[in-house]
Amino acid sequence: MIEARRLHILRAVADHRTVTAAAAALYLTPSAVSQQLAALEQETGHRLVERSARGVRLTAAGDILLTHANAVLAQLERAESELAAYGSGEAGTVTVAAFATGIGLVVAPALTALANTAPGIRVRVQDAEGDASLLMVLDRQVDVAVAVEYRGAPGADDPRLTRVPLYAEPFDAVLPPGHRLADTDRVAVADLAADPWIGPYSGNPCHDVVVLACEYAGFQPRLEHSSDDFRAVVALASAAAGVALVPRSALRDMDLTGVVVRPVDDVAPTRRVFAAVRRGAEEHPLFRPVLAALREAAASQG
Repeated sequence: MIEARRLHILRAVADHRTVTAAAAALYLTPSAVSQQLAALEQETGHRLVERSARGVRLTAAGDILLTHANAVLAQLERAESELAAYGSGEAGTVTVAAFATGIGLVVAPALTALANTAPGIRVRVQDAEGDASLLMVLDRQVDVAVAVEYRGAPGADDPRLTRVPLYAEPFDAVLPPGHRLADTDRVAVADLAADPWIGPYSGNPCHDVVVLACEYAGFQPRLEHSSDDFRAVVALASAAAGVALVPRSALRDMDLTGVVVRPVDDVAPTRRVFAAVRRGAEEHPLFRPVLAALREAAASQG
């Protein structure tokens, strides 16, 4: 009989692509992960992973088993949800991973609402970028992720996750005060092709939004300065180090006296934000109120 715990390890290896990274995410040793994979191969009678200098990948048999693993693990999440509901589930701790702006915009207001509507639920918040938070959910390090669409992000039909759309917001152009386009009402991304750029590091979902917006406008941005802190991005723009595209909510309550902020002409690049839980866990009596509070907090921003 196949053990569910080993299916979880198989999925972690598929997600992280190395035994070492999967072991770190699961708080196991690489040796323990390798032993569990070997035991799973013995249980199934098939070779499930192939190792190379670049890491590991699933074999055809491993891919077949992973498809079933996603369904089995989702069903186990549903079972836990129903058992928790049976036991009332009115009190407990929910861990939420979210990026900094998302914490300020929806997570913090959701906590305020939950204090009144579900006082027995204690929410713990961790700051994590959108691409990292989804893996944290899948690895059961956190319960809920507030994440951002990015190139390669799990889709809405991903069998491992249930997604709840929260909000979408445009990026605005941030220019030095003496910029040649500072007096225009709106800025076309294509008109910034010759400028030096300031932006997030590769791997940050906002980096993908900026690069894709520039590619759509017909050029590759010359990223000369990198920071995941939008306050630092604005400070660099005020020093005439370059131009940037910044999510509108990140500019709220920020001192913008040293820069010029303009909406983007035509179709503005957009950050799409959603909450995610492991598939099957969306009806958990602790998670359901948290997801509802996040959705309401996002709607109130509209």
